[in-house]
Amino acid sequence: MPLYLYQGAYTSEAWSTLVEKPQNRIDAVRPAIEKLGGKIRGAYFSFGKYDVVLIVEMPDNVSAAAMAIAIAAGGAVKAAQTTVLMSPDDGLAAMKKAATSSYRPPKTK
Repeated sequence: MPLYLYQGAYTSEAWSTLVEKPQNRIDAVRPAIEKLGGKIRGAYFSFGKYDVVLIVEMPDNVSAAAMAIAIAAGGAVKAAQTTVLMSPDDGLAAMKKAATSSYRPPKTK
C-alpha cells in the first residue's frame, strides 16, 4: 500500500486548547484514517514549520487527499502538506524509466 508523509501546523487556538487540556490527537485521527482504508505507521511532534508529522499507508491518492481534506476541514490545522513517499527500489525504477523518456532540456546558446 502506498505511503504518505502528512505534515500539519496547528493553529494558535488548537495549541491553546492542547496546552489547557493535553491529549493524544493521534488517537483522534486514527479511526478516521482507518475508516478511509489507511493505517498510521508513525506519528511524531516536530520542530519547525510543521508541528505534527504522520507516516500513513493509504490505499490510493484519493484516499490520502480525503484524509488531508478531512483534517483541514476540522479547523485545527493552519497549514499542511502531504507528500507521496517512494521506496528506494521505486525511486531507482523511476530513474531508470526516466532515462527511457524522450525529454530533452531546452538548448542554451
